[in-house]
Order: sequence, then structure tokens, then C-alpha cells
Amino acid sequence: MLLIGLAVILVLLIAGVGYAYYWTHDLHRVQVNGLRSNFLSGAEVGTENILMLGSTSRCALAVQNPAYGLCSQGVTGVNSDVIMILHVDQAHRRLALLSIPRDLFIPNARSTGANKIDAGLYQGVSQLVTSIEEDFGIPIQHAVELNFDQFANVVNALGGINMSFPESVFDAESGLNVQAAACVHLNGTQALQVVRARHLQYKGTSSAYYAEAWPYENQSDLARIRRDHEFLRVLASAVAKRGLGNPIADISLINSLKSDLSFDQSWSVNSMAALVLDFHHVNMNAVPQLTLPVAQVNDPNGGTYGDLMYRGYSYGQVEFPVASADRAVIDKVLGIAPNVDALSGQKLPAPSAVTVSVMNGSGVANQAATTQAQLGALGFHTVGVGDVTPSGDVAETVVYYGSHAASAEAAAEEVASSMSGAVIIAYDPSRVTNGAEVTVVTGTDFSVNATAGAAGTTTTTAPSQTSSSAISAPSPSNQPLQPWDPRACAPGATPTAPLPNPTY
Repeated sequence: MLLIGLAVILVLLIAGVGYAYYWTHDLHRVQVNGLRSNFLSGAEVGTENILMLGSTSRCALAVQNPAYGLCSQGVTGVNSDVIMILHVDQAHRRLALLSIPRDLFIPNARSTGANKIDAGLYQGVSQLVTSIEEDFGIPIQHAVELNFDQFANVVNALGGINMSFPESVFDAESGLNVQAAACVHLNGTQALQVVRARHLQYKGTSSAYYAEAWPYENQSDLARIRRDHEFLRVLASAVAKRGLGNPIADISLINSLKSDLSFDQSWSVNSMAALVLDFHHVNMNAVPQLTLPVAQVNDPNGGTYGDLMYRGYSYGQVEFPVASADRAVIDKVLGIAPNVDALSGQKLPAPSAVTVSVMNGSGVANQAATTQAQLGALGFHTVGVGDVTPSGDVAETVVYYGSHAASAEAAAEEVASSMSGAVIIAYDPSRVTNGAEVTVVTGTDFSVNATAGAAGTTTTTAPSQTSSSAISAPSPSNQPLQPWDPRACAPGATPTAPLPNPTY
């Protein structure tokens, strides 16, 4: 499941200002904790971030659909297939979208600790808000959630979507099966097959007769996000071409969006209407759509995307955050400078104002002492070292802070910005040691930079901490379509007959 339908809400609101009140006056509300107030000062005045979540819960659907898997047959998981943040800058009439891969392994995914970020939805929307704010420092002002039916309803209300398939593709798990290169007409269920495909096989130069024998693409979650962004552009174009203004058709389309959506309790009708009025001339095709860079666990038998063992449990295929690359993309989406703390809108502290302790979390000899010396050379005030039990053969480096005060998170962000590799910040008072403001627990793949982070001015060179080859280089934030990816049909192309619905 993904959130394209949520982004289309904005498209429809932009196009249909006259229906804003009708659309918003009886929305379904849910209590979401941890939401931030709008900024009154600092670099982010006039901006807000809307968290958009897609739920995989089959049991929550009003009508069970075999195409999605049945709750009665044990398909009972509650996860968020795709997580998207819509950044709204009303002061500069600017929008941007950031996708967060669902397999990202982070320290605060659940209230009980580390997991894939998509597992947080099991504990509710509030937990996703908390994990994004605590582990990425992105303030969230509003949240919206939808399910499978909502997405299909959007596409069906538009009369279907046309997409070009350059070559035959197949995904046994989503039901996608296009056996010829063509411009194809998709209904809602079939469009869902496209956007849910994360185990995609493509014919390419294969001579195999059966699709099950075709080669797999090797990026799974990241490849799906790439295709989802393209689908959003196609869907936005379909909305623009359809045009709004026919009250009967428009109300039908708006009703298809309302039925299964859940909005946070604080997003007022007036605020939504203001959003419509401010952005009704925006071209959604020009809105930046970026993906948070991630690093994959290398398979020891060759290739990438291996499985993660963490504290004795297997979490399957995961991705790791990469603080330096992630921060650059987050800053770009939020429109702030590198030395600004996103949670407060104020400048990050200087290294000399941050007290740091270091704990060896990898088992590498003298790693804590070496890292402490490197951070000290950059100007940080270091106060102690120690050892903790390694969590597994592969582990990210975590910069822990122990207070929800903006200054504590900003201090952790400054330390993290002075390091490279699989590094992330996280809130956990129990992990902060030696009276420090921030504690670094070292992992298997990281280095201390030659110069301090975003707020530092020192040029002292620190020796790099040797990294292993357990984790790959970070992925790009914007990937081009691959030859097999579906895309917009060529102008004037005549779509073929709709694909048959999948059979199970």
C-alpha cells in the first residue's frame, strides 16, 4: 500500500477550491500525539510538514478483497508500506515530497526499541510521528492515513489511469502481470498492483517463457518508490486533463477520497482551505519528489540487501540511515541551511558547547578511545568512554541524546553531522552515560570527519575510523526510471484493453 492517493488529495484541493469546505467538513479524525506547533520564529516560519501514511491492515477494510490478502486467512499485519512527508512552505509558495523507505531500520521505530520504521504503525500513527521526530529531527505538524481501498477508489473515480509498459513485467506478490510492451489502461485494483510491486521481474533479454524465470530487479523497496513517484506524476496529469468544475463528477471524486481517510485532530478546516488557496496554481509535476538516502546490508555471499541479525533476532532485509546524506536531503526538502536544527528552526550549537561520551558498540579494539580522540580534535568536549554488548555483526552508529529539549536533539545532530557512514541520532536517556549531553555508541561502518559538522569552524584533521564492507554506500535521493519501469504513455497513444483482475 502507498500514499499516492494522499498526494492526489492536494492535487484535487488545488484544482477544486470551490469544494474545500464540502471536502473537509465531516472528516474522520484520530488522536495523534507528538505533533509540533507551527514555527513562530527561526528559519521555518510559515512552513509545516504533513506525514502521510498508508496502512496495510486488511482487517480494517470494510469489505475484504482477495486481491489484497484476507484477514480471515491470517493476513493480519499492520504496517505502513510507504511513508511520505509533504513539506508545505506557504511563505514561499513551495511544496516538496520526501519518501522514507519502509525497510529502514531505526532505533525508535517502536516504543520498545529498534525495528523497521514501517513496524511503528502497529502502535498507531503517534508512534510514527515520534520515531520520525526523534530519529531524523523532522518536525511533524499534521498526519493523514489511508488504506488499500482508498487508493483504488481514487483511480476508479478518475475513470482509470493509462501507463506505458516499455517491456513485460511481473510481480507474483502484488499481482502485476503485463506480458507485452504497450500503453495499458489500469483500474484501481490494477494500479495498486503497479504501485505495490516490490518483487518485480522484467523480461529484458531473457528467453524464458515463464515470467517466474525472468530476472529480478535488485532494489526492491527503493525501486518501488521510484515507480511510485512516476505514478504520482501520471496521476496528477490525469487529474489536470480531466479538469474539475462539474459538481456531480467532482463530488463523486471528493467522496471517493473521504471515505477511509483519517486526519489528525488539530488540522482545521480553515487551515486546509488556506492551503488550497495558497497553492491552487502549483504544477504538481514540478514538485520535487526525493527519497531519503539509505545504505543496504551487504550480503556476505555476494551482492547487496542481505539480512540483519540484531540482538539475536533476524529482521530480514533492511536498510540503514546515513546521517550525512540524509541530513543534506532533509535540509533540501525543508528549505533550510545545513547549520539549522530542523526541530527548533535555530542554529546548531558549536562543538565546544556539546559534551560527548563514547561507548564501543562493535567490539573493535580501542574503538571508543579512538573515536573520542577524533571528536575531541574537532572541538567537542569529551568526558568518558566505555563498552556495551554488540547488537550484531552489522550495526549502525547511534548518537543518543537524553532529553526532549530542543538543545539536546540539536547537540546530537551536530555530533552526527561530524561523522559519516551508517550513523543516526536517537532519543534514549538510558543510553546517555558519564553525565554527557550526548553519547555515541559506535557501530561497524562509520568514520569521524576531517572537519567538524554543520556548526563547527575547526579545520583540525582527525584520523578516519576504519569502516568494514558490511554496509553499502548510500543510495541517491533521486533515481532515474529503469528501462522496465512503467511511465506516462506517449502523447496520442491508444491504451490497450484493461488488464484482467488477478486470480488467486
